[in-house]
Amino acid sequence: MEVGRARQDAGLSPDPVAGLPVASERTFTERLLSPFAEVRHGEVGSVLLLALNLFLVLAAYYMLKTVRESLILAEGGAAVKAYSSAGQAVLLLALVPAFGAFASRVNRIQLVRWVTVFFVANIAAFCVAGRLGASIGVPYFLWVGIFNVMVIAQFWAFVNDIYSYEQGKRLFPIVGLGSSLGAWLGSVFAGAAVRALGPYPLMVLAAAILMVCVVIASLVNRRQLHAHSPEGAANATRPLDKVGGFALIRQQKYLTLIALMVVFLNIVNTSGEYLFGRFVVEEAARLHGTGPETLAVRQQFVGGVYGTLFSYVNLTGFLLQLLVVSRILKYFGTGRALLIHPFVALAGYLVMLVSPSLWTMAWLKVFDNSIDYSLGNTARQALWLPTSREAKYKAKQAVDSFFMRTGDVLQAGIVFAGERLAFTVTAFAGINVMLALAWIAIVLAINPAYRAQVAVSQATPGPATPDPRPTESRPRAHRETGQPSATGS
Repeated sequence: MEVGRARQDAGLSPDPVAGLPVASERTFTERLLSPFAEVRHGEVGSVLLLALNLFLVLAAYYMLKTVRESLILAEGGAAVKAYSSAGQAVLLLALVPAFGAFASRVNRIQLVRWVTVFFVANIAAFCVAGRLGASIGVPYFLWVGIFNVMVIAQFWAFVNDIYSYEQGKRLFPIVGLGSSLGAWLGSVFAGAAVRALGPYPLMVLAAAILMVCVVIASLVNRRQLHAHSPEGAANATRPLDKVGGFALIRQQKYLTLIALMVVFLNIVNTSGEYLFGRFVVEEAARLHGTGPETLAVRQQFVGGVYGTLFSYVNLTGFLLQLLVVSRILKYFGTGRALLIHPFVALAGYLVMLVSPSLWTMAWLKVFDNSIDYSLGNTARQALWLPTSREAKYKAKQAVDSFFMRTGDVLQAGIVFAGERLAFTVTAFAGINVMLALAWIAIVLAINPAYRAQVAVSQATPGPATPDPRPTESRPRAHRETGQPSATGS
């Protein structure tokens, strides 16, 4: 009672379930967190560290992505960019099974650590090759696309593994806030830095940031292991079962629908990237010409335009994550929230049919990508909460990498055919209208499958989830049963 009164005097509110105080410290950060989720006592440290981790991962990615745009578009144009993205899917056919095999031999933190170190070593190799004068635009583009999907997927899989279904529903908006903020600030910084410094110093900084992410993930893993029972800790540190990610997707309709949704989402999104890139390359050529003597100037121009676009996209995404995402997930649910993005894309491409222009395309990409990176991303990550650990790491890796890049293969085919048939921007927009309608149909099918998956996961006994509260503070009944407490979301 004395502790409770002391915490109330400090401005802390009681836990409605356990009669214990909920950590709500009077700091600027905690006031920012309070609109999003019910953060309970003992959860603050882990959720802030995970948000920081995603913040840094996305900041590093946008530094690398801004370098990518300046290299690939200035060297080859928007069509080469689209064709190069198709090659990522071929590479991932080998990389995804290799990732799964490695995940079956190591525990989760070793998986995160060594996969990240591998990609950092790749960055160092690209820097050396670029400084020596090698043309790295296309191979670097291929690499960034693989880095993006594999590294970000594994960090989100780690978050899914850390939290139970009930915790994830409450805390994912906060983790997603770190992701949105990192993407925004990373793109703002990268847009200015690539103009002033060029691409290679930016790549070195991104590599250093990724090494910091490994340290943060290790800290979170250690905290969570201490919160587990011995049985739960042993389960969390064991390697995954041998089943592969592709096999899981074939066996489970729910995972198949998620994979199909990601394919159509990426076709529509990447088609928009192609159209915008086409407009930007034409503008760079108009302003600076197409000769080899202006290559560096065009690289800086294209990098600057994309840095500005990314900053607008990610600022909007951050504001959506800050003010909107948690409320939509709370009142509409995960399944219905997934419908918002395809309807926005559908409306945008209907407008493009009437008024195709650089201005229209730029605003469409701002809304399309900002919703994708905030609400869409948070809702998609929540789809994995009621799945097995093998699905979280292996099937998720396959979906977020191979099936996403399969969308690129199909989109590259559309670009190839459209270039040969001299499709106008309006024709490409019409194709995207039809694809957005198919995307909506798949999401409608996911809704009942998601509810069924949640029901199965809650009815199936699993390993005890960690209670973030100190042992002496846990309610006796909760400690004995090992069941997660109810949430308000």
